[in-house]
Amino acid sequence: MSRHLEISIDRQSRIPIAQQTRDAIRRMIEEDMLQPETRLPSSRRLGMDLGVSRSVVVEAYEQLIAEGYLVARRGSGTSVAPSVRPPRESVLAAPQRPVAARWDLRTGGCDASWFPRQEWVRCLTAVISAAGPSELGYATPAGPPAVRQAAAGYLSRVRGVRARADRVMMTAGFAQGLALLCAVLRERGHEVVAVEDPGHPGERQFMSRAGLRPVGVPVDADGLVVDELYRTGARAVVVTPACQFPTGVPLAAHRKAELVEWAHRVDGFVIEDDFESAFVAAADRAPALQSLAPDRVVYAGSASKVLAPALRLGWLVVPSPLMPGLEFVRSSRDFGCSGLEQLAFARFLETGGFDRHLRRVRDEVRKRREQVRDDALRLLPGVRPIGAASGLQTYLELPAGCDEAALLRAAQARSVLVHGAQFYRINRAVQPGAVVVSYATVHRPGLSRAMAALGIAYREVCTGPPVRHHRGGKSMRTGLGAHAVDPARELRVPVTASPPLGPRVVRPG
Repeated sequence: MSRHLEISIDRQSRIPIAQQTRDAIRRMIEEDMLQPETRLPSSRRLGMDLGVSRSVVVEAYEQLIAEGYLVARRGSGTSVAPSVRPPRESVLAAPQRPVAARWDLRTGGCDASWFPRQEWVRCLTAVISAAGPSELGYATPAGPPAVRQAAAGYLSRVRGVRARADRVMMTAGFAQGLALLCAVLRERGHEVVAVEDPGHPGERQFMSRAGLRPVGVPVDADGLVVDELYRTGARAVVVTPACQFPTGVPLAAHRKAELVEWAHRVDGFVIEDDFESAFVAAADRAPALQSLAPDRVVYAGSASKVLAPALRLGWLVVPSPLMPGLEFVRSSRDFGCSGLEQLAFARFLETGGFDRHLRRVRDEVRKRREQVRDDALRLLPGVRPIGAASGLQTYLELPAGCDEAALLRAAQARSVLVHGAQFYRINRAVQPGAVVVSYATVHRPGLSRAMAALGIAYREVCTGPPVRHHRGGKSMRTGLGAHAVDPARELRVPVTASPPLGPRVVRPG
């Protein structure tokens, strides 16, 4: 039986508590945080946990039973239905079944045209031609020593990571790295992992399936609110400091110091997911969080977004106390990733090919980002782009009174698929709404047409004069305004960042 449900209730919200409770349980079921046939707490018990009357929980349970999410049996209480049907009109629940659309602006993809085919073939050919018995044999669980050395040197040079080869583990993308870390954390007695809210739904699902309970921590204009982290009881947290996903807000320097202090106080670990640092503009570039506390921070990266997910190339830079456990778990599960492709990647790093590739990709990403923001300010009056000039998506905060779900439906009717803020949130009572526009897979001509179609949908749904935001540019409810774009300023931010490599959403990659 589920003795406790982690549900966030916003008592200041206009949304009734019964609806907040119902939405939270529905989301936990849709994201596989509650498995079929899992028993729920009694209405009396959950009401006591939430500090509300039993009738509020009864109302939420009855509605979910009517929708087919829950079943109630006499003498057995209430449990998750054996086979849960998806909500009928939920745009947010995509992409379980394919939806035909001309423009897909949802996060999670990468542009296959970026892959440097000729350079990669040259590197792989050189590696195969020179491979001896050791290169063609079984590698150590952490990866070939030459690859770990090359990765350590690169990450030290471009991200300031304090890396030694014996602390580097090569993985089959971020997903495997996260799976290994979850297994080690469970062995060390962890039951809860804190995550950013909003954040990656796929990561939360992944952790739940690994036997850990993800708990959301809010994000504001300075990134993760570390003070709230203490309330979770977690001793591990996954963060995206370089470019918070999906808002694009970088973690402020004082928050980094607070996060390191938290890790020391609770004897815990920070997992730094650095997947989008390759797309951070020079003006917002900062060394990796790991450089402040290599004994407390696990640095995680991947080549999925900047090269190709098919390569399955990822890496961890691990504090020494975790390395033996990771190597043991890794050796018990597989014999490592493809050594030849890892060696080709090491050669790509050492010959400067990766740096050249990133310069080309960053320039194209910058142009797409500027186009999306310019189009948003012109075609969607009243929206506010949030976050720094970085990442593969732009978070567009909607004005008060604009119905996010209705906008997503109107956009889909015009052949545009895009996620709203609710797709990424744990606490769905938080307002205002937003749309998150990814430009990872759509080229600039297509982006222009997609934004024009989104603009038409926006005008259909969000009618009336543009809404004036809180003075000072700060969102009344989210506090993300410090990184909102001033429409009067022309965005022309040069991108010359020196990053690494990365993946995403239904991340893990």
